[in-house]
Amino acid sequence: MPRKRIVCVYGTRPEAVKMAPIIQRLRKENWVELRTLFTGQHRELASEVMADFGIDADTSLNVMAPDQTLTGLTAKLLQALEPQLQHEKPDMMIAQGDTTTVMTVALACFYQKIPFAHIEAGLRTGDMQNPFPEEFNRVVCGRLASLHFAPTRSAAEALLKEQVPKEQIMIVGNTVIDALFGLPETALEAPWQTREDRRLILMTVHRRENFGEPLARILSAVRDIVDTHDNVEVLLPVHPNPNVERTVRDMLGSRERIHLCSPLPYRQFTAALRQAYLVITDSGGVQEEAPALGKPVVVTREQTERPEAVEAGVAVLAGTQYKRIYDVLNMLLTDQKAYRRMALGGSPYGDGKAAERIVDALRHYFDISARRETEDFVEL
Repeated sequence: MPRKRIVCVYGTRPEAVKMAPIIQRLRKENWVELRTLFTGQHRELASEVMADFGIDADTSLNVMAPDQTLTGLTAKLLQALEPQLQHEKPDMMIAQGDTTTVMTVALACFYQKIPFAHIEAGLRTGDMQNPFPEEFNRVVCGRLASLHFAPTRSAAEALLKEQVPKEQIMIVGNTVIDALFGLPETALEAPWQTREDRRLILMTVHRRENFGEPLARILSAVRDIVDTHDNVEVLLPVHPNPNVERTVRDMLGSRERIHLCSPLPYRQFTAALRQAYLVITDSGGVQEEAPALGKPVVVTREQTERPEAVEAGVAVLAGTQYKRIYDVLNMLLTDQKAYRRMALGGSPYGDGKAAERIVDALRHYFDISARRETEDFVEL
């Protein structure tokens, strides 16, 4: 039987993290002719992650430009993807998440009549503006994918509500857990030392819908928490987007016990996550990673498409209002019982075997095996 040509696509750092375990598993399959395509949406950040996992892109696209609009990026990606698909002639394309990269891959596959598999399918807030444009991107993928690999039951149920056929949906867990425990713990290399009598808060912020006043309120709450608690330090890798970087450096750049740094390589970020006492984030992936390491998460967004962590009591949806963020952080820093409940809650995002289940499902899809070999699929 001829091998099946599968092209795995990634463009941003989170996509690289979550696609790496799948690429590693597919490399071991003798029925797969594997190709990797990097769109370059986050060129340096994604390249560093793939280097950590020993993965090189077979093809790279040069689509990014300074101050590029979503319209411009979407147009460039579609124009660049069309000849690639015509050249590769894949039996399937695979992409992960909710970025412009994955949305355009789904659309390009639709135009070329190529099956598309969506990793981390079914995440929804129900609000096209929150997060923007990610919610739109997810909905597009939900309409166009041939296979939907949902990380949780609630994600699968969201797809069923949108009339996605049940047989196209598989609950597999989240590959971010595979990645998190697939690399050895590495010491954090940083130009500071956190004192033993201080607690480290790891913070990330980058969401487009938080630009402007919401971001200012978030930073104000964190600044005042540090002023209130003299045994707390904050580590904030600053996102390179000018809308984020300018505000962060203006508001926090000269504050004692707040350490601003460039985005950390994946190994260093996971080491910082292990070291942290708690996490403040508007990132999707960090909401998944932190609970797996027993770190309470304060989510600075008005809505989240990852309600499982909130429902499990390992994350708090704090929104973007100053008082709510301050109060939640103050509670976690002063109420040990509340902190322990969150820290010991466990992860609702899987057991680190998501990539194994995905590859098993692909084998079944292509009739390489008569049945799925993985016994622990969650049935709908």
